[in-house]
Amino acid sequence: MQVNPINNNLNQTSIPNNEKKKELKIKAGVAASSAMGVGIALAHVAKRQGFSLSPSVVKKTPVKDWAIFSLYSKKHPEKKILDLDDPIDIIEIAAASVAGGLAGGAIFDDKKYFKSKLRESVNQILGNVLVPITCVGAVSALYKKNKAKILSFVPQVKSKGKASAIFNNAMKAIPFSIATLSSLGIGIFAGNRVSNVLNEKIFHKKVKREIKGSDFAPHVDDLGVALSLMAEKSPFVSFIQRTVPLFLCVPGIEAGTHRDEENVKK
Repeated sequence: MQVNPINNNLNQTSIPNNEKKKELKIKAGVAASSAMGVGIALAHVAKRQGFSLSPSVVKKTPVKDWAIFSLYSKKHPEKKILDLDDPIDIIEIAAASVAGGLAGGAIFDDKKYFKSKLRESVNQILGNVLVPITCVGAVSALYKKNKAKILSFVPQVKSKGKASAIFNNAMKAIPFSIATLSSLGIGIFAGNRVSNVLNEKIFHKKVKREIKGSDFAPHVDDLGVALSLMAEKSPFVSFIQRTVPLFLCVPGIEAGTHRDEENVKK
């Protein structure tokens, strides 16, 4: 008689465990499909910039010189590196990420959530990719055009050693930092408003997305994009550019794992 309650308890605890495994499978599948989309787009961008995708050529090329790993070197400025400072390239990779994430969501998650994932895909492309990149690109072009004039107003001290050189470089970095963060903030704010309009006017859903401090966490990809679009060539900037494709998996994962609240409750 004591066996039944024990079995019942086991059954009750096994359901959440099964759900957790299912959720992990969905997230892993969506992440993989999003990464696949990013990889395909990245390969296309690399080929467009003159990198060979031939297996025989890639095999003979040192790993450190592969398009995705090669970094800018001041000692060898002629060295060919993959540049991700064109908004078109960034948009292509982000769109491939969202397409991959959406496909993964359709394959691994329940079909009843597909419409909500489709809506979120549009939100991600317009609100979290196109709008922020447009803002960053516009501010970047304006900053580069007026860089010399802007830096002429930055106070500098007479160079008397390493400390003064560090101070001068830090002061010169302030306008760039302000331009980067302001363009990113404007882009996120505008993108948030675009998402709200899309939900209300096009999808007829009253969803108000408020901006919080935590909302900036998923926009690490936008920060990487902002840095890569605005900064001059350097080993650090080329390293940032190499991480951008990884961060651009975020929109695809967000789209592929999205579920509307009313659907979740059913």
